[in-house]
Amino acid sequence: MIIPQNSLKRQFELHQTEYEDAALRVLRSGWYILGSEVDAFEKEFSDYTCAEYCVGLATGLDALWIAFRLLGVGKDDEVIVQSNAYIACVMGITMNGASPVFVEPDEYYNIDTTKIEAAITPQTKAILVVHLYGQASDMESIMAIAEKYKLYVVEDCAQSHGAKQGRKMTGTFGDVGCFSFYPTKNLGAFGDSGAVTVNSPELDNSFRTFRNYGSQKRYYNKIIGTNSRLDELQAALLRVRLKYLDEMNAGRARICNYYLNEIDNPYIILPKVRNDCEMVWHQFVIRVEGRDKFVEHLNSKGIGSIVHYPIPPHLSEAYAYLGYRKGAFPIAEDYADTVLSLPLFNGMTDEEVSYIIDCVNAYP
Repeated sequence: MIIPQNSLKRQFELHQTEYEDAALRVLRSGWYILGSEVDAFEKEFSDYTCAEYCVGLATGLDALWIAFRLLGVGKDDEVIVQSNAYIACVMGITMNGASPVFVEPDEYYNIDTTKIEAAITPQTKAILVVHLYGQASDMESIMAIAEKYKLYVVEDCAQSHGAKQGRKMTGTFGDVGCFSFYPTKNLGAFGDSGAVTVNSPELDNSFRTFRNYGSQKRYYNKIIGTNSRLDELQAALLRVRLKYLDEMNAGRARICNYYLNEIDNPYIILPKVRNDCEMVWHQFVIRVEGRDKFVEHLNSKGIGSIVHYPIPPHLSEAYAYLGYRKGAFPIAEDYADTVLSLPLFNGMTDEEVSYIIDCVNAYP
């Protein structure tokens, strides 16, 4: 049996006719940028998240760096972020000239809120919260800290579409919620695309102006903006997938509950779920010492896997100028050496899930 770590084709086939109809509707309309499909998706996604506003953008990275730009975070400012985040999170900070201040993750792979206050300096202007692998961070604690120190909060929700802490959805706690709709995401498009959610009419207007060359009226540019627009085709396809997002998240949860209940191997550390969180399971991330040997075992059984992520940002070549060395953030570095994502995608069969569990339990 051959099982990939992910299969976009199978997920497409679940609602193939609706996707094709949506694509043809856009192609036949003759309107391809900032039209009725984008307007409709923005309304539907803001309703889904219970945010006041949603603004469609070209990518998730655009959502991050534009958010910091519009919040006035720049040179000589610091932004606190967890040390095991994907490097795009850090790029959203540094593209504006600001400096990342890393904080170790907790046992749920999200930022350890007990370590945030010690990282705050007079230059700290914001906290970037990354809801990693589909689980909400401890936003109640983070928002209390932010209020105490008068800090902005930007949420990276690229992996947490639909995730909640309590009754509130990620992307609605802080000043800006940043979403990626990269094809592999729980709410994935069929190309690059992203969005922000905000509750401020001023920020909503600022994002709409900035994404369109700084223009509110054609050829009249109020500011120096950028070109970052969710296109009509992706918006139409996202509208289809959004209809089924809760259903697809429930399907992923069913697979992961099977993993949690049936994987029984002393070499494997299973993921933990915070009591007050509704997780959407973007990835099922285990930890195992001697990961390369375990990957070889899976490969020999035809089971795909991916490491998210093998190099923490502070040790990447791109951020060598920050001066960090191995050992600076030992928890993040240990996670980088031991994490592994097992197969997880909508369209997996029970037979495939059972086979994976049997192979995992048979290791070494």
